Amino acid sequence: MDPLNHPDSPPGPAGEPSASGTADSGTSPEPRTPPGRKAPGALPGGAETDPAGEPAREPGTGDAHSADVSRADAGPPATTVGRLAATVERLRREVRAAQAEADGRALVELAKGILVERLGCGPAQAARQLTELAEQARVTPLAFAVEVINQAARDRLSDVTGAFLAVANGTDAPEGEASGAEATSAVQLREAESGALAASDAQAVADSLLQHALAPLGAVAVAVWAARSDGSLTLAGSAGFTPAESGRWRYVPPGVVTVARNCLTERAGQWIGSLSRTGLPSIGQHHHPDGGRAALPAGTGGRVNGVLEIVWPGPQPQQTPQIVRQVEALAELCAHTLESYALTHGADAGHEPRVLPDATELVALADGLHDPALVLVPHLDRGQLVDFRIHHVNSQFLDPAGRPRGLVSGALLLEAYPMAAGESELFNRVERVYATGEPFRAERINLTALVDEVQLAAVADISVSRHGNSVLLIWRIEDETARLASLLQHAQRMGRIGGFEENLLTGEITWNGQLFSLYGRSTSSPPVPLEELPLHAHPDDAVAIGRFLRTVLHHRRPASAAFRLQRPDEVTRHIRVVAEPVLDADGGLFVVRGAYQDISAQHWTEVALAATRDQLAHTEQQATERNRLTLQLQHAIMPPTQAPLHAPGLAVAVRYRPAETEQLVGGDWYDAVVLPSGLVLVCVGDVAGHGIEAATSMVVLRNALRGLAVTGAGPGQLLSWLNIVAHHLTGAVTATAVCGLYDPGPRTLRWARAGHLPPVLVRGPEAVALPLLKGMLLGAVPEARYEEDEVQLAEDDTLLMYTDGLIERRDRSVEESLAHLLDTARTAPAKLDQKLDRLLTYSRSDTDDDTCIVGIRVS
Repeated sequence: MDPLNHPDSPPGPAGEPSASGTADSGTSPEPRTPPGRKAPGALPGGAETDPAGEPAREPGTGDAHSADVSRADAGPPATTVGRLAATVERLRREVRAAQAEADGRALVELAKGILVERLGCGPAQAARQLTELAEQARVTPLAFAVEVINQAARDRLSDVTGAFLAVANGTDAPEGEASGAEATSAVQLREAESGALAASDAQAVADSLLQHALAPLGAVAVAVWAARSDGSLTLAGSAGFTPAESGRWRYVPPGVVTVARNCLTERAGQWIGSLSRTGLPSIGQHHHPDGGRAALPAGTGGRVNGVLEIVWPGPQPQQTPQIVRQVEALAELCAHTLESYALTHGADAGHEPRVLPDATELVALADGLHDPALVLVPHLDRGQLVDFRIHHVNSQFLDPAGRPRGLVSGALLLEAYPMAAGESELFNRVERVYATGEPFRAERINLTALVDEVQLAAVADISVSRHGNSVLLIWRIEDETARLASLLQHAQRMGRIGGFEENLLTGEITWNGQLFSLYGRSTSSPPVPLEELPLHAHPDDAVAIGRFLRTVLHHRRPASAAFRLQRPDEVTRHIRVVAEPVLDADGGLFVVRGAYQDISAQHWTEVALAATRDQLAHTEQQATERNRLTLQLQHAIMPPTQAPLHAPGLAVAVRYRPAETEQLVGGDWYDAVVLPSGLVLVCVGDVAGHGIEAATSMVVLRNALRGLAVTGAGPGQLLSWLNIVAHHLTGAVTATAVCGLYDPGPRTLRWARAGHLPPVLVRGPEAVALPLLKGMLLGAVPEARYEEDEVQLAEDDTLLMYTDGLIERRDRSVEESLAHLLDTARTAPAKLDQKLDRLLTYSRSDTDDDTCIVGIRVS
C-alpha cells in the first residue's frame, strides 16, 4: 500500500499532536501478536511501545505506587550494594527507553514533514493523517512512519529493506505486504540510519549500527575504521569489543595487512567465512577466532573514507545478495561521519591538516611548479564517480599531443585523454589516489594521446596526490634529447668515464660530475687544465704525458695516453686520457675536448693475468722436466726392448710399452735373471699410481726381490718378504706381482701371486690361465702369507706373465678381457718374439696404462 497515495487520506480536522507525534483524537486497537514474536511496537533492547509509537512505561519508571509494587515483587535488597545495583539497572532501563523514544519521535517527525510537503497541509493535519493511515493499515504510527520515509526516499536502504527483513526473520515476505515483525525490523533499520546521521562521532555510529541493524543478523561486534592518506587505519568507533581490545587496535600502521586493510586496498567488500582460515590479524581475533568477518569500504562519490568491519561469533556461510546489499548500504551510512572524523582528528594525529585545501589553493600550488601539472576535480553521475574534470592546467603544461592549454582545461580526463584508461592505467591510478588518499609516483610511464584517431606516445614520470577534494596530477615528459643525455650519463658512470672541454682562448674548463669523481675532487674545486696534468701524474709517466700534450696542443692531432693519477686522497688510479683538438675557421686551435677513463680494474686484471701466465709456464716447465727425468729413470731400469735371456733349456723374451701420455709414467716392472743356484727368477709387478713416486717404488721392489731371491727361498716366501718391504720401507705403497722360479732340470715352475693376474700357459693349440692362488696385494697389511703352486712344463710350452695394461678395458669385465687374451694367444705365431709382438698389437686395452709382458719357452 502506498501511504502517500491512499484513497481514504483526506486531511482531517485540525488537532494538536500528542507528545508521541500523533493527534489527540482516536487510537487504534493493538494488532494481534503472533506467538514467539515481539509486539509491533517493540524496540531493540526489550523496550516496548504503545500503539501510538511511544515506549511503554516499565515498572519502576512511573509513580511511587508502581515503584513500591515493583520493589515488593522483587523483594527487598539484601544489602546496600544490592539496592545500588537495582537503582543502576533501573536507570539503565530508563536511559534505553529514553533513547528509543527519541529515535522513534525523530522518525515520526520526519514522516510528518514528508506528509506536509506532499499533501500541502499543516503539521496538525499531517499528524492526524498519519494516525488515521496507521489505523487503517493496522500497524503502529512509528512503523507506518518508516513506510512513509521508505516510499519518499527510494534510497539504497529502502530498496534492500524488504529482502533484508525476510532474511533476518527467516521468512519470505510477500511483495507489497509486511508482517508486524517485518515492520518492526524496518523501524530498526531507519532508527539505525537516523542514529548514524545524528551521531556526533563514529563511536555513536558503531553503537547505533550494532544495536538496530546488525544484531538481527547475528553480529556481535562492529568496528568503524578511518583511513588516512598514508595508508594507516585508526579505530574511529567500535561496539561489542572490550575496552582493552579496542585500545590495542586504536591504530594500524601502513603496510600491516589486516582484514580492513585488504578491503581498503582492493576497494571491495571482504566476506570471510572464518577468520582463522585466512591467518589475517584483526580486532577481536582472540575472542572470536573462528568467527565470520565482513569488511566494507565506507565512502561515497568514489572516495573511500574508511572501512566498516562486522564480527560474527561463529563461522558464516556465503551471504545472500540481499544481505550483501544491506551491509553495503550500512557502510555508506558511516561515510559522512568518517569524513567529519578526518577533519576533526587529522591534525591531532599528525597526519592531515584540520582544514584541507580546496581547488583554489591547489591551483596556486600548481602554478608554482616547474613541471606540467593538472588540477582534477571529481565528476559524479548520480552520486557515483565516473570521471575527473580538468579544473586547471598550469603554465608549464605540455600536452603529449601538442594541444594548447585552452583545449585541455575544462575537459573531462577521459575525453581529453581516452587512452588513460588503457594499458598505462593512468585513470585507475588517479581514481585509486582519490579514493584512498595514498599518493602514487612512477617513472617512465608510457602515455598515449589520441589525436585525429592517431595514437601519439610519450614517456613521462608521473606523480598523483590528493589534496582535499581535488587531485594534483604532475607529469614530466621525457623528450629524446633528455633520454639520450640520461643514457649517456649512465654509460659514463658504468664505464667510469669523465668528459671535459677546455677553451684555450678564454681559459674556461668544463668537467662533468664523473670526472670530478675520478680525480677525487669536490665539484666546487676548480678543474685541472691539461698543461698541469704532469703535476697530478706519477713522475715515471712524465714522458708519456709530455708526448700526449705535444701531439694535441702543438701538432693539433688526436692523441691518447695512459698514466697513473695521484689523487689528493693519496689513492693512485690508472687512467687513460683521450683528447682531440677543435680548430676554428682559420685553422687555429681554440678548444680541446676529450675524456678520462679509469682503467685501474683492467690494469690490475692484466697484471694478474700476466702473473698467472708466468706461473703456469713455470709450472708446465717443471712438470715437463719431472716427467722427462721419470721416464729416463724408468727406461734406464727397464728399457722398452731387452736382449733375450739365454738359460739352459729356456728362452726368455720381454716387451714393455710405456703409457701413451708422458704424464702417466707408471710403475710396471719385470725381471728375468739366472740365480747362482741355477734357477731362473721370472717376475712381473705393478705399483699403484703414476709419476716419479711410482717409478721409485718400482725400483725399490724390483731390486729387493732380486736380492731376496739369492737366499734360495721359494716364491711364496719371497712375496711375504717383499710385502714387508712394501709396507714398511717404501712409504706404505701398494703393488701387485707374480713371481716364478723355473728349474731347468725337471722343467718345473713354482710360482705365487700377490693380487696379480694369473700367468697364461700356451701348449700347442690351447691357451689356459693358471688357477688363481690365494695372495693379497703387496703393502696392504704388515704381514701376509702367499700360496704356492707348481706347474710341470713340457717342450715347446710357452708361459706368459703380464700386467693389467695389456687387457684392462673400462667397458668390459676382467673375465671378458682375459678370454680375449687367451683367444689371441692361441692364434699367435710360434716364435716367442712374434707372439709377444702380436699380443701387444691386438691388445684392446683403453686405459692408456703402461704394459709389460714376459714370455718364457721351454726348448
